[in-house]
Amino acid sequence: MGCPVVEPRRWGDMWLVVAFCLLGQGHAAVTKEEKAHLRIQVLEMFDHAYGSYMQHAYPADELMPLTCRGRIRGQEPSRGDVDDALGKFSLTLIDTLDTLVVLNKTKEFEDAVQKVITDVNLGNDIVVSVFETNIRVLGGLLGGHSVAIMLKENGDRMQWYNDELLHMAKELGYKLLPAFNTTSGLPYPRINLKFGIRSPEARTGTETDTCTACAGTMILEFAALSRFTGISVFEEHARKALDFLWEKRQRSSNLVGVTINIHTGDWVRKDSGVGAGIDSYYEYLLKAYVLLGDDSYLERFNTHYDAIMRYISQPPLLLDVHIHKPMLTARTWMDSLLAFFPGLQVLKGDIRPAIETHEMLYQVIKKHNFLPEAFTTDFRVHWAQHPLRPEFAESTYFLYKATGDPYYLEVGKTLIDNLNKYARVPCGFAAVKDVRTGSHEDRMDSFFLAEMFKYLYLLFSEREDLIFDIEDYIFTTEAHLLPLSLSTASQSSTKKNTTTPYTELDDSNFDWSCPNSQILFRNDPMYAQNIREPVKNVVDKNCPRSPSRLDDVSGSGNRPLLRARDFMATNSEHLEILKKMGVSLIHLKDGRVQLVQHANQAASSIDAEDGLRFMQEMIELSSQQQKEQQLPPRAVQIVSHPFYGRVVLTAGPAQFGMDLSKHLAGAQGLVTRAEPYSGCSDITNAQAIQGKIALMQRGQCMFAEKARNVQKAGAIGGIVIDDNESSSSDTAPLFQMAGDGKNTDDITIPMLFLFSKEGNIILDAIREYLQVEVLLSDKARDRATIFKDLESESGEHKPVENDSQKQALDDLFMTPEEISELILVHKKKMSVSQPEVPSSDSPSGGDRASESDIKPASHEHTTEESAHSPKDNFQTPPENSKDPTEEKREDVRPMESVLANWKEDIEAFEMMEKDEL
Repeated sequence: MGCPVVEPRRWGDMWLVVAFCLLGQGHAAVTKEEKAHLRIQVLEMFDHAYGSYMQHAYPADELMPLTCRGRIRGQEPSRGDVDDALGKFSLTLIDTLDTLVVLNKTKEFEDAVQKVITDVNLGNDIVVSVFETNIRVLGGLLGGHSVAIMLKENGDRMQWYNDELLHMAKELGYKLLPAFNTTSGLPYPRINLKFGIRSPEARTGTETDTCTACAGTMILEFAALSRFTGISVFEEHARKALDFLWEKRQRSSNLVGVTINIHTGDWVRKDSGVGAGIDSYYEYLLKAYVLLGDDSYLERFNTHYDAIMRYISQPPLLLDVHIHKPMLTARTWMDSLLAFFPGLQVLKGDIRPAIETHEMLYQVIKKHNFLPEAFTTDFRVHWAQHPLRPEFAESTYFLYKATGDPYYLEVGKTLIDNLNKYARVPCGFAAVKDVRTGSHEDRMDSFFLAEMFKYLYLLFSEREDLIFDIEDYIFTTEAHLLPLSLSTASQSSTKKNTTTPYTELDDSNFDWSCPNSQILFRNDPMYAQNIREPVKNVVDKNCPRSPSRLDDVSGSGNRPLLRARDFMATNSEHLEILKKMGVSLIHLKDGRVQLVQHANQAASSIDAEDGLRFMQEMIELSSQQQKEQQLPPRAVQIVSHPFYGRVVLTAGPAQFGMDLSKHLAGAQGLVTRAEPYSGCSDITNAQAIQGKIALMQRGQCMFAEKARNVQKAGAIGGIVIDDNESSSSDTAPLFQMAGDGKNTDDITIPMLFLFSKEGNIILDAIREYLQVEVLLSDKARDRATIFKDLESESGEHKPVENDSQKQALDDLFMTPEEISELILVHKKKMSVSQPEVPSSDSPSGGDRASESDIKPASHEHTTEESAHSPKDNFQTPPENSKDPTEEKREDVRPMESVLANWKEDIEAFEMMEKDEL
């Protein structure tokens, strides 16, 4: 039997009914014992991450897990907008408060609340993101307050609690209110916690634009604050911002853009999707209806949802479109933040597309171990970072609750395994800098503790495993818990928005009941599997697009659109189509063909739109083909004591020598500095580098010559370290070592290039530990696989040779306490001063390189070439960075000084504008 229809004024009861329907589906395929084992595993992982933050970072905002210290804003190199989440208010601790209670760590929660009350200052002279501060800090305080009063009422703990967290939330709410002082009611994107917006000391208030999600993701926290305190001003301001966004939607498509002018209401970026910049705006419309009981929020959500499914959804893909021309795709890639959308579709009750999109995302994860920040429609990596985002785990949890399908428990197990294999480090979990190589970033965002472990623990929990009823709460976009009882607490008067008529939609969009899960899942246990099956192979082949979108979007009969990938300059029919679209073809003197579009020369406005789309496709296709000619980055993984594979350095490939992508075993061995260090003449310490990997410095001769010299001396591989001491893979584009214009087939060893920062990590490790072993490979290998090789070689048993190797094997399963003890001992060693490693005084010259954003180097012999030059689409070093020739290398250079100052590769985040939307 289906769920009963609920009168839409009693939203608290209605939500409980929905939750009951979703939770009513159980399958016996996975036993309680198996789920309990996975749940315990999640607890251990949380203890490792949270314990590392408290031991090495608190009271800093976030943990830097590679260097085992806290990230304090102003003391670390700026990462741009990403740092706007940091306000010197112990961000990670506040963001984790209600997670502690969900995981039944009530003693730790009580201790954490006391630390927040005693130590946290919310009035620092610092400019922060209004959006991030709202969802992480205000939401964290309100979530903590919600579970604190629950524990107090139950009588077990927190008997001393007297709404201290709520008082802090109210203080912060008043500090954020000046941001709403605009004619539109949309908030400024940033505010100074001490000086507000307008004062000269504020250092903000000049911004004109904000993202839709930034302005539209305030209502849950601000309304909860109003209803907890009885002060209506917070909810009123958040409601006004939502009203303005609704008024400014594009009326013909009912879509909203990514970025809007906070003063005029004009759309600055007119592309529309469900990912970065817009995502949580849609989420909060639906959840505001659930929490607050105002049916106008649901009507707005359903209006937008209808437009999303008409224009953006191309199952299993979700592709951005233009708000004024929604049939025109705005880009051919998707960002990882859209992974939340299947979970929202579950709440909406639209299960089929949720299953399809989730399965597509899972296939991408299985291909890359993690979800890249962005990937193309043919599932290639577009932005390679993965900052341990929780959105996919969120959707996995909600799909499991909706279907009861044990398949989603297997998905959750995959997430756990990948986190432990590829992100776990001695001091927590490190973000992945490049999913293709497995290299790490010195970063563990607060949302990792706030959301990831919460959703994974709930995924593997039964009702009796929780100390409270999770169905009494709704999750914010940061997974903070707000009680549904707020729907009747201090309720301000709510009314429908009558300023504009609502779009007439099919009545089914406004159903007040939950989906009939009995029919969907219990009577047909294969329902979800049958939906998933066609999507399982979609990542391994080019995903077919909807015929209706490709064959006749122009409205000009049944003539199919001309796609850039199909265009042939010798095809007369294609040339005729180009002419109708206003596209001219010009033959250049060098034999190339240039395309130019003049919209006013098109046969019609629709043909002009087709011409614009064709030109965009052609640009992207040209760029993609250019990138495909380049080699991907490689990895240098330090596998010896005390690193054991945890440190992975991004390396540039060579266009000669062993192709590491075809030799999965890579090259593994001790590293030794070649003499001469330039590697440009016969090696004088040939006996020392025989059977080892040679280190050389860039300069004085061609890369291929260096390779031949160390290969002749018996080296099994080579690493060339840049001679520019300020260079880093964080700020420079991928560097490829080109040949010397001659046949390089004689070079058989692998050669990799490291920028100075990454190279110094190896050099300082040699100073500290003398014997350092590395693995050269196409991507980082699982640490268990690396040390399994210690047991056998060539089919014969190979005994563990020394205590370091034995410790390496044992360390794979070390407890958090043992790891902490190891780090403390290691850090004491690091404080010992080390002698300087001499470097060549000769200027660099003769090395040839081809970078990832330029054409492959020609075979013309060159004796000298300038160092790498970052292109426009890569982050460049700050203008005030020192000239490397002005910096003198200090005699004292401990390991921590090298591992410090790890900058983020923020190219993706600059375009996405906000880190956690």
